Amino acid sequence: MNKNKEQVDNPGLWQSDFIYSILLFLVAVGAVAYTSQTHGILLGDYGLTTAAFFVVFGLFTITTGFPHPGFGHVSFDRVAQVASILVLGPIDAAWINGLASFIYPWHRLRNGADLRLVITAACNNAGLMTLVILICGSLYEYLGGPIPLTSLDLRVGGLLLLLMLSMQFINDLGMMVILYLRGISPSSLLNTFTTAVESVSVLIAVVVALAFTTTDRVYFALLLVVLGIGMLVLKQYALMRQRLEALVEERTEALRLKSIELERQATHDKLTGLVNRRFADDYLQREIETAKRQNVDFTIALADVDHFKQINDRFSHAVGDEVLRRIAQILLNRCRKTDVVARYGGEEFLLCFPDTDVRFAEQICDQMRLAIEHADWSDLQTPGGDEIKTTISFGIAESSDDSRRTTILGDADARLYRAKHQGRNRIISRD
Repeated sequence: MNKNKEQVDNPGLWQSDFIYSILLFLVAVGAVAYTSQTHGILLGDYGLTTAAFFVVFGLFTITTGFPHPGFGHVSFDRVAQVASILVLGPIDAAWINGLASFIYPWHRLRNGADLRLVITAACNNAGLMTLVILICGSLYEYLGGPIPLTSLDLRVGGLLLLLMLSMQFINDLGMMVILYLRGISPSSLLNTFTTAVESVSVLIAVVVALAFTTTDRVYFALLLVVLGIGMLVLKQYALMRQRLEALVEERTEALRLKSIELERQATHDKLTGLVNRRFADDYLQREIETAKRQNVDFTIALADVDHFKQINDRFSHAVGDEVLRRIAQILLNRCRKTDVVARYGGEEFLLCFPDTDVRFAEQICDQMRLAIEHADWSDLQTPGGDEIKTTISFGIAESSDDSRRTTILGDADARLYRAKHQGRNRIISRD
């Protein structure tokens, strides 16, 4: 089974992919030409009619395929490949299946595929399959595998197993080269279902070979009809299985995103997008302990919008919500990436400054205070209406060796209270 059939139409296909495919095809043609000169072709009782049958049979087995979950195309062409080895020998099987692999991709031109991509697929498919069959079939024959196959025993079964494994190994090796040239991870080849299909294909190939060499042509034709129907049924099952897997994957991804969103909602404030009090309390406790262990500074600030109730009363709650959103953005924009800004209450915010002393925290908070004091709120006002003015007050506290979450928050809250009572729009950081 060749996973490289029907390669994905990729306008960005590397030039090296095209060159490699041409070279692989030329090497395969040269190998068949050399071996056929030495050993000949269409030996025994079989002629062009048998060769034509296996070309058509090979095209049918390629057609009864389905997209590989990771890369390329999976088909039942291993049936035709192994069966032709066991009936005709490796040289004839190589050029016959190589011809079928070369012919198949050209139908994509009718669907608007790029000519260079079709040539790449045809040459790579034909070259790889020809070499796989020639090398592995010759090894099977060299070790004493019977050609044509007319009976089975334990020894022949072992050689057939070796034939299957060697073909799989060399085919996957060739596929890995293509994946490397396209920058795709080799892990995309791994799929239990397609491996099982390939194993079953070899068993079917043995049945086809035995029937071809030992039964009447009428019974052989009936067997082909039954096997053909079975392949088509298995193809439909594979397609249905892939659709179900895609649906499960889609539902799983939707659940994952929903879980992420629920987690975000549980830890973030819906109005401002900042982290909420639940998140901030947990974070605060962890950072206090970290500061103690590492003996570094940790400072927090509680901030409260001055006279915010008047904004809601005079301009509406909708305007008040927009003011809070913009203030949250001002606070966030003036913080560092390592800092945390949380909406801690209605119009109250908690700011956490890891590895920061009080003096530097004051500087950051003062930048925020000035930005909010001079912010332009004119677009929120009605023409001729009252002017929106707002300021913010801060209380700052620093962690110490005996600090806990409640104590550092209590210190910051007490200083915020003093800032409010000393005229607002100010920062208090010391008792």
